[in-house]
Amino acid sequence: MVIGAGFAGLAAAASLAQRGYRVTVLEKNDGPGGRARVFRTQGFTFDMGPSWYWMPDVFEQFFARFGHTPADFYNLVRLDPSYRVVFGHNDFLDVPADMEALRRMFEQLEPGAGRRLDDFLGQAGYKYRVGMSKFVNKPGRSVLEFADPRLLVDAVRLDLLQNMHTHVRKFFRHPKLVELMEFPVLFLGATPQNTPALYSLMNYADLALGTWYPMGGMHEIVRGMVRVAEEQGVEFRYSQEVELIEVQNGRATGVRTSSGLVEADIVVAGADYHHVEQQLLAPEHRHYSPKYWETRTMAPSSLLFYVGLNKRLNNVRHHNLFFDEDFNQHAHEIYEAPRWPSKPLFYASVPSVTDPSLAPEGCENLFLLIPVAPGLGGDDETTRQRYYDMVMTRLEQHTGQSVRDAVVYCRSYAHRDFIEDYHAFKGNAYGLANTLRQTAILKPTLKSPKVSNLYFTGQLTVPGPGVPPSLISGQVVAGEVEKENALPV
Repeated sequence: MVIGAGFAGLAAAASLAQRGYRVTVLEKNDGPGGRARVFRTQGFTFDMGPSWYWMPDVFEQFFARFGHTPADFYNLVRLDPSYRVVFGHNDFLDVPADMEALRRMFEQLEPGAGRRLDDFLGQAGYKYRVGMSKFVNKPGRSVLEFADPRLLVDAVRLDLLQNMHTHVRKFFRHPKLVELMEFPVLFLGATPQNTPALYSLMNYADLALGTWYPMGGMHEIVRGMVRVAEEQGVEFRYSQEVELIEVQNGRATGVRTSSGLVEADIVVAGADYHHVEQQLLAPEHRHYSPKYWETRTMAPSSLLFYVGLNKRLNNVRHHNLFFDEDFNQHAHEIYEAPRWPSKPLFYASVPSVTDPSLAPEGCENLFLLIPVAPGLGGDDETTRQRYYDMVMTRLEQHTGQSVRDAVVYCRSYAHRDFIEDYHAFKGNAYGLANTLRQTAILKPTLKSPKVSNLYFTGQLTVPGPGVPPSLISGQVVAGEVEKENALPV
């Protein structure tokens, strides 16, 4: 039994079924994908969550397990430029996909930075290769997993004790280059000062491996994963919200939904970890206390707008990062003094630039995202409208055209929606922050210490937040289930 049909739940279900288990997936919502659901209206197709396709090797490796390639399910294209960073009026950088062009861009901004980029990415590439081959697939259940002396040597070179703020500034001084190199950690759940330099591996994923896009939208990945799972015999039941996990003598015997009891020999929870543990289990079966959860550092939530326009936009790319306000101030208002941001950074995705099928002819599909602190009160229509007006004004300034009068569809989405749709702890969008104190064995464990056949997967356990880590998490938990629950001969 797998609870939840997000990326982690889908990966776990397909991997377990391939190993010979009979798997049923129960999903609260009316279709698969979790945060990566899709909705269609008025001729527009909106991905509801993830919009960046990084680390293509992770997707290739997942589908290869089942004799497939991503191309069996979607057409993947590399974006060039990868994305645009807007620093102010008529002040922006288009980040090229070509490495030589990228070096030239760095060199033009800061003499010597092109050579130092090679050095930086050389180190980041090492971290990526070692992290992906030796660390990310570990279940994080015991320190003994890391007892190999060779891993300890690697750990030193992974810069776990240096932070990203210091690490980036060893190589670059120009403020635009610094912000470019620090931006990926904004979504990992901490300021650059509190994020281990290990995560420069994200810069390697960004600048070296590239930014890609599956034509048709990110939900095409979900569709492919569902097809793989169904090929393995997985059964999906939608609109089946789990209300309780039944436990007898320290073992889960099934889950109770509004439709009744569904028996299970093993339960893998791909739904929100906090919700499963604190709401679906009786108190005596919970491992963590409410205080434990309240002291976790969460990655951000998001205020989102799905916007349909009746015209095309000028002067935009597929991905557009608006850093035209103070980067450090916004990060401070997410992580250190949580409040609604005074002058937010924001991200605008215009996927119809790459894929016109996502909007009616002559129209534009626009996805706006403002990173905000989790757990904030005041998520009301007045607040949402205020931020909508802020970002629209800046978008109009950058594009040099009116935008608001072209809006034919707009839907907002924030904390209360994440809670309603996903039971997201504190309305978080990205899960648990990747701080040093919440890495590997210091994350919530993927197996319940109190319910012997209950496992967890997803962005609140190992390896962490993001689509590729969630794919990996599902596969890791499937391996742990197989180790500890032999099938009858």
